[in-house]
Amino acid sequence: MTAATLRSHTAKHLAQMARRNGVAGWHSMRKEELVLALVKIARKRSTVAPAANGKSSRNDSKQLGSSGTPKKPKKNPDPRIRRKIDQLQRKLAVAKNLASTTGDTGRQEPELDRLVVMVRDPYWLHAFWELTQQSVDRAMASLGQHWHASRPTLRVYSLKEGGTEVLEKDINIHGGVSNWYVDVQDPPGEFRMEVGYLAEVGTFYCLARSNTVVTPPASASDAVDDNWAQVAKNADRIFAMSGGYSAQGASRELQELLEERLQRPLGSPMATRYGNGAAKLDLAAEGMPFAVDAEIIVYGAVDRQAHVTMSGEPVTLHPDGTFSVRLSLPDCRQVIPIVASSRDGVEQRTIILAVERNTKTMESVVHDIRRK
Repeated sequence: MTAATLRSHTAKHLAQMARRNGVAGWHSMRKEELVLALVKIARKRSTVAPAANGKSSRNDSKQLGSSGTPKKPKKNPDPRIRRKIDQLQRKLAVAKNLASTTGDTGRQEPELDRLVVMVRDPYWLHAFWELTQQSVDRAMASLGQHWHASRPTLRVYSLKEGGTEVLEKDINIHGGVSNWYVDVQDPPGEFRMEVGYLAEVGTFYCLARSNTVVTPPASASDAVDDNWAQVAKNADRIFAMSGGYSAQGASRELQELLEERLQRPLGSPMATRYGNGAAKLDLAAEGMPFAVDAEIIVYGAVDRQAHVTMSGEPVTLHPDGTFSVRLSLPDCRQVIPIVASSRDGVEQRTIILAVERNTKTMESVVHDIRRK
């Protein structure tokens, strides 16, 4: 075993070898330190000459008792104990996978714990984390007897007015992953996350806390969405293939996502195609549901190398330099500044749109359709 051979292994593999060989402080050593410690142990073992007085070798001593007689083979442990041991081994493997985010790529393990959250769109966040083995060891010691039943968990908090935090959800994450996509609701919103272990008794041990992010309004999106345009054309077919019209029904998440994106109900054709009467709604008791909303589409063209912002948010340009953004139109007057900057930042041009909406709701009229 040479230093060159050891350097070809990953830091994770070297740490496992050091632990098996009883190297003190292996968990806090860097790769080069692990290589030197293992080389030192190998040299010590090579200098030990085999005994000349006929004593049994080191491997033979494992098979012999103190009196020189062969040890009796151990009996198979109780199946319940075997299951407990297997559970512990799986749990330790999960802990190791949660802390190791580099795998076998040859990169060094992280030196600090961190959790970073990024905004993908109004309804999705992307979380990425790196955790050290020392932090997982501290969590194991802190949770004690509850450690073996604990689960790696990603906690999502929403921040309300006044600085209060509300726990939105706990997500069970798999060992070995280092990132996760998280769906959120009610944009715009302010969120942060924590990653750690959640015990069955409800105790949560936090390993890392994230930054705070704010999701944009749901209406601030490209007006032309080719992906969802295709989904809109084939929504009923997709819903049917997913079991939407079967006795069991489709997954609730799929139905809610499609209804939210397409802004129309999905379900039985009798309920969606032939109106509220087929849905057996009591209109006389509840009244006819009726709502109207409005949006505006802002579009334009600029040099394709320019940088464009709308109300302070960057706008994605198409390859030909055109852009289109769909915005909500609330009942108020709003001023929308659109700023275009040249690639070198020397020239800047600004166009301001002022838009006002005034919606009035008239009293409902109920016609008497009784026969005379």
